[in-house]
Amino acid sequence: MTRGRAAGIAAALAGLIAIAWGASSAVEETVVAPPGAAPVSAPAGADTATPAEPKAPATPSPPAVTAETPMAQRVAVLGVLNKRNGMARDISLHPGQAARIGNLIVRLRACETTADWEPEKLTGAFVQADLHMADGSWKRIFSGWLYKESPSLNVVENPLYDVWPKSCAMRHPDIGPDTVVASSPAPAASSAKKSAPAADSAPPDDAAPSPSASSNSAT
Repeated sequence: MTRGRAAGIAAALAGLIAIAWGASSAVEETVVAPPGAAPVSAPAGADTATPAEPKAPATPSPPAVTAETPMAQRVAVLGVLNKRNGMARDISLHPGQAARIGNLIVRLRACETTADWEPEKLTGAFVQADLHMADGSWKRIFSGWLYKESPSLNVVENPLYDVWPKSCAMRHPDIGPDTVVASSPAPAASSAKKSAPAADSAPPDDAAPSPSASSNSAT
């Protein structure tokens, strides 16, 4: 083999190796991204929008309360204090139920709270308290309404026990006959003139004015 032919073969082999090395480098560059490199931007016109997540179904609103909680379904929490030993406890009762604490029996007859729209907030309970006496008899020491916000309005006057209301679980109606629905259109005013009542017709009973204190007083 001549020296020129050997040199040609060596140059050809070097060229093939260079081409193969360049192709492998190009493949590595397109597949493997170096650490910290910026993400490759999508070509123009490509759809890059991500699919929207399905929305959760809307929770239906609870129906409006049209009547207040019946008395039998209300629950009142009463506080009872033994002044002798300083021990206090809470009792939960439905109207009509009773609980005994030591020598005291506490009965709940009713409980009530003022509505949210009323200016004065009161929580009241009609309570009856019976005390077991030393001779074996029972004595009623209290019967009436007790108010959480006004403890001095009515108190259990007993040197041993004290009873007071703490809460009354009940609901008031959300709507009533005077509720105005914003979405309902207002009724159109009638263009017809109202006819005047006959001169000899008597006014209805509810139109008569109520008697006042001055009209009933003797002159």
